[in-house]
Amino acid sequence: MSKDPSKQYPDHVLEALENIESLKLNGQHQESIDAATKLLVSDPDCVAALEEIADNYVSLNDFEKAEKAAKRALKLDKDSYTANYILGFVHSAHQKWAEAVEYLSHANELYSNNPEILRCLGWALFNNQKRTQGIVVLERALNIEPENSLTLCDLGICYLQTKNFEKSIELLKKAIEIDPNNKRIQECYRAAQGFSDRYKEINETPQRRSPERRSFI
Repeated sequence: MSKDPSKQYPDHVLEALENIESLKLNGQHQESIDAATKLLVSDPDCVAALEEIADNYVSLNDFEKAEKAAKRALKLDKDSYTANYILGFVHSAHQKWAEAVEYLSHANELYSNNPEILRCLGWALFNNQKRTQGIVVLERALNIEPENSLTLCDLGICYLQTKNFEKSIELLKKAIEIDPNNKRIQECYRAAQGFSDRYKEINETPQRRSPERRSFI
């Protein structure tokens, strides 16, 4: 996630951060972590470096280290929306929905209308027994970024769980068109079609009528 432009850093730190970000975007996550760690040696209070470390560890699925770096960033800056987002993401990964909602809501307050924060927040809300609110937030994320396959997939799953099969299939089909090699999307699309077919079959099958009882009185 991009850094808050309101934060000011010296030129040499900005240059180092640009290199760290570039390495991350190129998929060189360990190299990016190493560069960020080096920056922290000279500037231990550099929140942006900690945010980058946490973000890289999320990409590496090392949620324990991501959480550690994000918490350290929050100690230095409680208003780090990136750290709040990452902690919310990590709690979602562990299905700790209430905690995820708390961090992601704060991230959204700090940086509103960010489609990735909204996507994660909507998903956490839905899974935290606030289904309608979760769907509304996911729809907001999709309105901001209509071609995001992850948002389309999450929203499709939500509609599937609320038995809106037609909408679910529509969203998941679009997600596949955007990201045809995503196995999670493929599996969800097949599941939506399967549930939809079974639901139609049940509803179209004539119900057996119980034989009329005759009275012999």
